[in-house]
Amino acid sequence: MFAKKPVGRGASVIKYDLLTAMGAYALSLDKGPQRLILRLMTLVTARYNWGRNELTVGQREIARLWGVDERTVKREIAKLKTMGWLIVKRQGARGRVAEYGLDLTCILHNTKPRWAAVGPDFEDRMDHTDEPDSKVVPMPLRGAGPPPDISDGTEWAQARARLYDEDPGRYRSWVEALIRIERAGGQVQLLAPSRFHATYVTTHMLSRLLRACQAVDPTVTVVVVGA
Repeated sequence: MFAKKPVGRGASVIKYDLLTAMGAYALSLDKGPQRLILRLMTLVTARYNWGRNELTVGQREIARLWGVDERTVKREIAKLKTMGWLIVKRQGARGRVAEYGLDLTCILHNTKPRWAAVGPDFEDRMDHTDEPDSKVVPMPLRGAGPPPDISDGTEWAQARARLYDEDPGRYRSWVEALIRIERAGGQVQLLAPSRFHATYVTTHMLSRLLRACQAVDPTVTVVVVGA
């Protein structure tokens, strides 16, 4: 699955694919959800900081942009958080507005059934953009190292074994250090040793991790990597 973040270099291309996926999905829905996603798309287009994966806008400004009152803004933002499309990066406080981010994995998972409606080229691009970027140096480690311990029986332990079998070198470089933090419903939360490590895995390997988890546990729908 499409795994690039709409941030940094290449964001100008990636963000249009993301907005296209959101729009195609919205057009398949009833009027209420369709309007909710259109409002989010408008807010993202107007005020989202693609370079930092950050949305920091006050409710009064959002209300003005959407042509609604602030109570409606609160309700709509709550719906978007419940959907999992918006995540709170920093709670608002007196004199400081809340900071949000897009949960890219959740958005792509929800919109994937509509990718084919855009066209086969779009669907293929969204499904096959997790190969390493030539501008990113992956820092491989020498030697394959021992196979992973799967004694705890979790879906991540078994997925690690599959990833090791696929590519022992890449496993040692990027997967071995990932720690399973928790499982919440269909979401598996992993912790990387650094922000750079988390960013690289999320950008270039997230679909492989998800496929490996789903191969051993089909109820897994989302893999999130943090630092």
